[in-house]
Amino acid sequence: MKILHTADWHLGKRLDRFSRLEEQILVMEEIIAIADQENTDLVLVAGDLFDNFNPGVEAVELFYKTLKRLSLNGKRPVIAISGNHDSPNLINAPDPLARECGIILIGHPKAEITPLDSEHFRILNSKPGFIELAIENIDFPVRILHTPYANEIRLKEYFGENKEEEINKVLSQTWQELADEFCDASGVNLLTAHLYMNKRGAEILEEPEGEKPIKIGNADLIFSDAIPEQIQYTALGHLHGFQNIGTKEKPVVYSSSPLCYSFSEAGQTKYVSIIDAEPGKPVSYEKKVLNNGRTLVRKTFSSVEDTVQWLTENPNTFIELTLESETFLTADERRLLYQSHNGIVHLIPRVKNRELTEQQSHEINLNQNIEILFREYFKSKNGGQEANEELMNLFNEILNA
Repeated sequence: MKILHTADWHLGKRLDRFSRLEEQILVMEEIIAIADQENTDLVLVAGDLFDNFNPGVEAVELFYKTLKRLSLNGKRPVIAISGNHDSPNLINAPDPLARECGIILIGHPKAEITPLDSEHFRILNSKPGFIELAIENIDFPVRILHTPYANEIRLKEYFGENKEEEINKVLSQTWQELADEFCDASGVNLLTAHLYMNKRGAEILEEPEGEKPIKIGNADLIFSDAIPEQIQYTALGHLHGFQNIGTKEKPVVYSSSPLCYSFSEAGQTKYVSIIDAEPGKPVSYEKKVLNNGRTLVRKTFSSVEDTVQWLTENPNTFIELTLESETFLTADERRLLYQSHNGIVHLIPRVKNRELTEQQSHEINLNQNIEILFREYFKSKNGGQEANEELMNLFNEILNA
């Protein structure tokens, strides 16, 4: 059988003042096309379906339409779990209707999915945190251990007060008991979770810039050795770069977000994972590149002319732009930059060789002329930059108004 694994859609997310909805519509179309082209039998969406607990109408509509098309109107099961950006109750709310379309939405850890017997697949077994599916034209069952994200309150509810010590132990024990009961070599055995997971002893993986952190110290760090031996593939969500923290034989994969959502992801290629699986054998998986979405770029220039040329030649980007110069940028220069490109997210002016250290402070004489005081204040707040004539004219205009 073939499985598509995707995660971290963050529908409704903005980049500063820029909406990403049009890009998200295109990349959702791309994911649907890959699922169809690969003739996948099952889709797993590993959390962070939305970017916040109260997504806008357009984001919710895109979510439902995408899942319905991924499900081929009920022919292909789609299982989506909540992440740390999602409201579990919002994810659970449409489940009775979604199930009619072959979509299983799981908001809470230890959720027990009610029986389902559709035309194209049915739930053979269900326990808290586990479902077993029989899918049309697949000669073996598919077992899925599922663990959506749990916040501090829910962790204590599900795993006890001493969650810092217990979460790895409890997850490992819970997963192992389910695997021992259901996951023999006669079916395909999967785990999907939205957690901060890493290999024990490995370098700490950085969470995305601007992402709500899961890992606070090591309190919520789950080690991959908690995954039962029977599990053939683990579909993770949370980290936005594609990586396998497991082995070639038993992958533990972050599939990546479908778009670059912060400048810490600048230059990243985004993917979905296509898994080939059969009972009792190691799976194989392939990264499928996602091509839609504007590229995020961090660039530094030393002249306005070079900056304008690059901006003109690279229109389909979002850019964090640092401009090093001898003097503060004028209003005309700023206007020229923004007229050259509609995707400047941050413009960071930096004056060369004029950085003040914290030790370079002096007593302020408040009896000085207010214009001199303003010049010194501006210089202290802008890394040593001198207020130019245009700015001083504006200051005097306000002062004399």
